Amino acid sequence: MRKRKGLTPSEIKSPDRKSGRFLTCPVRGKFSNGAAFTLIELLVVIAIIALLMAILMPALQRVKHQANGVACLSNLRQWGLYFSLYTEENNGYFHKGWSASGERPYSWMTVLRPYYINNQILCCCPSATKPFAQGYQVPFAAWTNDLNEYGSYGINLWTTNPPRGKEGDKPAEFYWRSRDVRGAANIPLFADDLHWDTRPHHTDEPPLFQGQRDDWTTNAMKMFCMNRHGGFVNSTFVDFSARKVGLKELWILKWHRQYDITGPWTQAGQVQPSDWSEWMRRFKDY
Repeated sequence: MRKRKGLTPSEIKSPDRKSGRFLTCPVRGKFSNGAAFTLIELLVVIAIIALLMAILMPALQRVKHQANGVACLSNLRQWGLYFSLYTEENNGYFHKGWSASGERPYSWMTVLRPYYINNQILCCCPSATKPFAQGYQVPFAAWTNDLNEYGSYGINLWTTNPPRGKEGDKPAEFYWRSRDVRGAANIPLFADDLHWDTRPHHTDEPPLFQGQRDDWTTNAMKMFCMNRHGGFVNSTFVDFSARKVGLKELWILKWHRQYDITGPWTQAGQVQPSDWSEWMRRFKDY
């Protein structure tokens, strides 16, 4: 008797209606060469993935920066609460201020520590948590001081309440001292900053380039004027509200009592678009 050839895994049995016998027919295997990717197909898939990544990455970066801006504003609302609690316990007055009084125990980092419980991360905008000392650059870098404290927010020194006769080189009437003042919603208190305390003047010039820094007492507006949040910085105000501030808007805020909000860097002061540094000309005018 003739032995029938055995079926292979690549063959399927099918009945023949006339003879009643089962016939076999070859079927292409699951992993045969015909089902594999060719090199061209693989390169096309890689190219499509690379194209999608190139399209998506800028959008993802924008979403990340927007999320950091929202988190930064949330931090500053929290700082508004801390300043509010401090003034509530001190008859409505702000602290003395380190730089004006010359006494370190009166810095905002010290007097507010019982409220923020030394949470150093809260001292930083989420976009700027690494110090300059570690090689990070403006606007995504934090300041450090000789007490090993660091942060990326700073106080408007004109809001502090230094002892009479210890106001430094500026007249006593420049300082706000108290939360109970007219126009508090337009007086910056605490904001994105390249120094822990800063004293702007209406004559301060804008930075010539992103990241230019001068001394905190001369041309101090450069310490606040940085493109950290898409043409804005975030700030808490003396009424303890918090909001975004346009970079050119910095010059129309009432930083101190004698500050001229119609100064040379405002539209009311006849500033021209060409007067601004090139990197700032595209931002909104005020």
